[in-house]
Amino acid sequence: MTQQALNPLLHEALEAHGGLARWREFDGLSSTIVTGGKLWPLKGVHLIPTPRRAMTEFRRQWTTVTPFGEPDWTMTWTPEHVAVTDAGGATVAEREDPRAAFTGHGFETPWDPLHLAYFNGYAMWIYHAAPFVLAEPGYAVTNVAPVEHEGERLRGLNVRLPSSIHSHSRDQQFYFGADGLLRRHDYLVDVWAATPAAHFVSDYVDVGGLRLPTRRSVYLRNVDGALQQDFNAVTVELSDYRLRKPGDPT
Repeated sequence: MTQQALNPLLHEALEAHGGLARWREFDGLSSTIVTGGKLWPLKGVHLIPTPRRAMTEFRRQWTTVTPFGEPDWTMTWTPEHVAVTDAGGATVAEREDPRAAFTGHGFETPWDPLHLAYFNGYAMWIYHAAPFVLAEPGYAVTNVAPVEHEGERLRGLNVRLPSSIHSHSRDQQFYFGADGLLRRHDYLVDVWAATPAAHFVSDYVDVGGLRLPTRRSVYLRNVDGALQQDFNAVTVELSDYRLRKPGDPT
């Protein structure tokens, strides 16, 4: 797909973030993350705010996070399989078809470590890859009405993800500021009882010519679209981004 064939707003956004051609020079991305928010205790997850290293690939859905659970454990996620391994590579726990394990879950259904690993895996993948991955084949992009946030008019795109891509939901909305940078990302969290969420990103830095956010904050949305300001479900601080080119060691 060429940039000329892109939706005009998506084209503008990709240019603002560093350009699709530049992004395609890289195979993946890693970052140090510190996570908080109200989701974790609601789900019975003991998640301390310790720095973790998240690594993703752009050409396939694959994520690792270290440490995970114990200081020397790593979780590795793909859509079909999630596993936790120790420092020697021995499997601590694993699950095939991990999304199926959320079937029947309600808003407060507890998660086990493999539920958390699956959620972390697909979430970090789209956070590292967007908005660039939206220009890849199979992503259907259409304009939606703008929204207002803190006095800024944000222009929006609805994106229908390919059926093969595991994410929060099939249809997601991405909103961009006057500078073309992503400001807000809305979706239903299907694995969390289809809960509506509004995800805000900010504090961009330049990494190898790409513009990447260092703060993420997710709030619940009411049926009418209004934010539940008292329910900050997830916070993520990202630092020490590293882009990986073909041939670079993982």
